[in-house]
Amino acid sequence: MTDSDWAELWGDVPEPVWRAVLQPMTEGDRVLDVGCGAGHFLAYARSAGLRTSGADVVPELVELARQRAQEAVVAEAEHLPWPDATFELVTAFNALQFADDTDAALAEMVRVTKPGGYVAVANWAEAARNDLDAIERALNDGESAPDGDLRHEGGLAELLTGAGLSEVAESLVAVPWRVPHEEALVRGILLGEQPDLAPEVVAAARPYRKGDGSYELVNHFRLATGLTAPGS
Repeated sequence: MTDSDWAELWGDVPEPVWRAVLQPMTEGDRVLDVGCGAGHFLAYARSAGLRTSGADVVPELVELARQRAQEAVVAEAEHLPWPDATFELVTAFNALQFADDTDAALAEMVRVTKPGGYVAVANWAEAARNDLDAIERALNDGESAPDGDLRHEGGLAELLTGAGLSEVAESLVAVPWRVPHEEALVRGILLGEQPDLAPEVVAAARPYRKGDGSYELVNHFRLATGLTAPGS
């Protein structure tokens, strides 16, 4: 599956989370997305008048992000190449949990955030909160994907509080996945691999099929935000 294919099917799924994260921001603020991937959030933030930077460990994704953001670099979350207090907002969407050292990565996010600025972390909620789990179980002998601590209520809030952030708030945000037809459903789930599993995907998704042949599966992200200390 190409990046354009993935963007068509999945790129804007987290938009409700992006919208919530950007509410406190004003035009001209600087935002850094850690684990930016191909830069879809950065394009959204840039369209809202923010100055955008991204970091990711995958060079090929960073090249794509550079087409959507003002700045994108290859960097690990634990070693961000920006000075202290550079950004009004630093984000990580479905990325922080993949860092080798989650605490060190979050500390870096806090370091490059301006005093009184925002840090926002979001990832998928636990499997039971996601319609996609029905397909996951169908493809994995009835087993759901494992839930890490950060997927459950309170996990992200505890992490941000432990990093010294204040006014920490955690919420559950619905992120529906809509595809226009069966072919798009199969493409989005299998990502071009194991085409023999297509019948299982279609069967598992049948409860989410609408009268016009499209599909809507309602899933959820957990989002936590916090403020850095004024004058820190």
